[in-house]
Amino acid sequence: MLDKSVKHLSGSVVVIGLGRFGTGVAKSLVELGHDVLAIEHDADTVQSLSLVLPHVVQGDATDLETLRQLAVPDFAHAVVSIGGDLEASVLTILNLSQLGLKDIWAKAIDPQHGRIAERVGAHHVVYPEADMGERVAHLVTGKMIDFIEFDDGFAIAKTRAPMETHNKPLSQSNVRKRHGITVVGIKRRHVDFIYAKAETEIKPGDHLIVAGPTRMVERFASLY
Repeated sequence: MLDKSVKHLSGSVVVIGLGRFGTGVAKSLVELGHDVLAIEHDADTVQSLSLVLPHVVQGDATDLETLRQLAVPDFAHAVVSIGGDLEASVLTILNLSQLGLKDIWAKAIDPQHGRIAERVGAHHVVYPEADMGERVAHLVTGKMIDFIEFDDGFAIAKTRAPMETHNKPLSQSNVRKRHGITVVGIKRRHVDFIYAKAETEIKPGDHLIVAGPTRMVERFASLY
């Protein structure tokens, strides 16, 4: 169990449900240096992850008293990654809400699951399968090298520099006015990341990190 003195730190997280998504989240949080308690009902899964996650325990998160005994209320954040069992997911979120957690993230398998999760106390709902499907759809055509979209229709993408920007400073190609996107940075082969400025010159073969409304980012990426 985590030292009680560190549980109140802003980076402490309890992850409930260790399927593929939950395990990935827990591992990443540990690698980033956060204090993580992972809870899973299946004993075999707990055993298999005991050498990977520093603090992993078997427990039924649908039982309020179990969460109290594990000192879950002391954690700053919670991630509920129980996607396949709607009842268990909802009961767990409800329990966390009753325990007073201020930042509850929930994995949902569809919009209905997401709406229910929000109504019983989830502050953030994520749809891993749908989000990844959309991301792959943008990448598979080859127009973008990477793509992240936010809830408000804003996106950041890594794309190849179109010919119209080659061998010109950004102030001359004026992509912001012409295409409605902002070039945030440039990644050039064998060169450290370049933060974009008005005088920054784009070379053939450069990869651009661009930001803006999703549709405009998509259109700009299609210029290549």
